[in-house]
Amino acid sequence: MTRGRPTGPRRRAVGAPAPGPLAAGLGALTAAAAVTLAVPTAAPATAAPATAAPAAVPAGERAADRPADVLDLDDWKITLPIGEDGEDGEDDRPLEIFQPELADYAHASYFRVSDDGDAVRFRAPVNGVTTSGSSYPRAELREMEPGGEDETEWSATSGTHTMTVREAFTHLPAERPYLVGAQIHGGDDDVTVVRLEGTELWITEGDTRHHHLITDDYELGTVFEVTYVVADGEIEVYYNGELETTLEHTDPTNYFKAGAYTQANCDNSAPCDEDNYGEVEIHELTITHEE
Repeated sequence: MTRGRPTGPRRRAVGAPAPGPLAAGLGALTAAAAVTLAVPTAAPATAAPATAAPAAVPAGERAADRPADVLDLDDWKITLPIGEDGEDGEDDRPLEIFQPELADYAHASYFRVSDDGDAVRFRAPVNGVTTSGSSYPRAELREMEPGGEDETEWSATSGTHTMTVREAFTHLPAERPYLVGAQIHGGDDDVTVVRLEGTELWITEGDTRHHHLITDDYELGTVFEVTYVVADGEIEVYYNGELETTLEHTDPTNYFKAGAYTQANCDNSAPCDEDNYGEVEIHELTITHEE
């Protein structure tokens, strides 16, 4: 089993979930202070009611220019919905950025620091380039081995594997308003994802799209926290610290992903252009692996 351990600064302490058989896998995750940046585009939707939205920082007072200034991306790669040559192309492969290049990388449309400077914005339009295994576009991080150069995988039956994501869905595609913000992937398919369908926020299990409903009145821009804890052949899924569901899973080829995985394309969503997209803003992202 190979493992990825983020070694950069953490942005805040993440609270432990409600007690469960695997809760020991959620240790305190610490973080450095949030950075800020002003970008000349519209601000995202309103943040969670419990958190006041900060004002955008004026130009000339920027504290961060790159996503790696906000999130620890040491053990990740990013897949973007554009071709390897930087252009849209129906038969092209999506662009992937690995470490060490990722440490200095940003894309003005699809992967950049948010307007408020306290999150990273991921955007995937319905006409974006897709991977060979999917018909849907993504601007999504994939977990890697320490250092971020090689892909990793781990077993659900050995060790304890934890990912915590603090994020908000900020825009949905038209006609088919479906978007994935975090997932565990195993083998050739997703194991479980956090998926927004309109106002309904779901946890999936394999091909069962509606395994567990978290809420049916999610508002775009609401910041929430999801934690996966995987150990002893089980996956515990927490939402804002509360255990939502436990899934049985024994696959040995798993890894975490986070970002915007738009569940729409030009065949089922119009207009077919870059202004029709799914978007997620990630405020915090941490991973731990323990023997």
